[in-house]
Amino acid sequence: MAAFIDAGYFVATLTFVGGLKFLSSPAKAKSGNILAAIGMTLAVALTFYSALTNALPAINMMIILGAIGIGTVVGKLMSSRVEMTGMPQLVSLFNAMGGGCAMLLGIIEGQQVGVSSLPLNVQLLLAGGLVIGAASLTGSMVAYFKLAGKLKDNRNRALIYMARTSLVLILGLLIAFSFGLLPISFVNLIYILALLSLLYGVLFVWPIGGADMPVVISLLNSLTGVATALAGLVYANKIMIAGGIFVGAAGLLLTLLMCKAMNRSLLKVLAGTFAKGKGAAGVTEEIHIKETSSAETAMQLAFAQKVAIIPGYGLAVAQAQHACGQLQKILEERGVELHYIIHPVAGRMPGHMNVLLAEANINYDFLKEMDEVNDEMDQYDLVVIVGANDVVNPSAENDENSPVYGMPIIRAYQSKQVVVIKRGMSTGYAGVENTLFGADNCNLLFGDAKATLQDLVGQLKLI
Repeated sequence: MAAFIDAGYFVATLTFVGGLKFLSSPAKAKSGNILAAIGMTLAVALTFYSALTNALPAINMMIILGAIGIGTVVGKLMSSRVEMTGMPQLVSLFNAMGGGCAMLLGIIEGQQVGVSSLPLNVQLLLAGGLVIGAASLTGSMVAYFKLAGKLKDNRNRALIYMARTSLVLILGLLIAFSFGLLPISFVNLIYILALLSLLYGVLFVWPIGGADMPVVISLLNSLTGVATALAGLVYANKIMIAGGIFVGAAGLLLTLLMCKAMNRSLLKVLAGTFAKGKGAAGVTEEIHIKETSSAETAMQLAFAQKVAIIPGYGLAVAQAQHACGQLQKILEERGVELHYIIHPVAGRMPGHMNVLLAEANINYDFLKEMDEVNDEMDQYDLVVIVGANDVVNPSAENDENSPVYGMPIIRAYQSKQVVVIKRGMSTGYAGVENTLFGADNCNLLFGDAKATLQDLVGQLKLI
């Protein structure tokens, strides 16, 4: 029986590996999700089978099945109704649930068995999983509220930094010496650890700017994976260990990749500050912009041979992906070659733009990563930037005094002509003026992204 279950867990592990591999390709991402879901279903079924063979009480089975049913319905409703702009918040909320599970496992196991009957290594695993899970729970909730705009960034962070540092020391001392403190029972100690960790999660995320939340969410997701792996070690469950390791490693790699794409270290992201640059801070030159119209832009599109669209979060907010699809269809009919150039941190999470465009049935063949085309940007007759800002700022390459200097960008400024669709002259999340807007080959087209693109479609039909 044990061999049969282990073999099933091995198959499930292989599906996780295959699912992760497919997720690395936009065209195969959906298949990867389905494959991993099949593996998880198999793992859960095998776990139930194992429990039944060990005479799990019927009432326990009913409670578990009921909880799974409720969670399935609620999760399906939430994922079906969420807008693409709210997807990062949903991911953060789901991650909070995972952290909460890890915390509850530590508390429940600590209640059921006394400290004297627990080996030291199991005590450490339970405490570690509880601390990480509790911090991930509250940290993810703070990230959720920041992304939803319900919690403003705190600019007076000195006190929070001091409290956070002190709490880290307290937690470290408790974890290190808790099992040697005989007057304190293990059961009481885990409650203390849970409360401190919940508070730590809040203080850990609170000082970080809302624009950095995608990085934080990825890091917290990684920590939740670690907590799952620790729980797997406690229960000697191979699939929990494997799944936790995959989530932890993938989350950490994604975190580092996003930091690299922003040219910032993880420590700076967690500190919630941008670099100040090498020169005098706050000194900027006045940018003289040139405004254009939909009719003029439509004329440029009509006579262009090669066009690129660079999407950003503004496109997601305006829900303009379908208008992009309509524009692409008209340009294709005119024989115009069109690409969508995607920056690694465009939107509010990696892959945000890919999924958004897929919602409008835009083929992945038209999507290009930044590194694929950056050396060929001068071949584009026209680049249309929709809702993107910092990811196309030339200051990142030519101004050592800029806070974004060194950040990899899409070199839109090297194309023959640039049109930027914006609501107004607000800066990106880095709070830095975009010098592209003042370039000789750049014109600004003000307006809502969806309405403006639809206007362009209408203008093109008249040409």
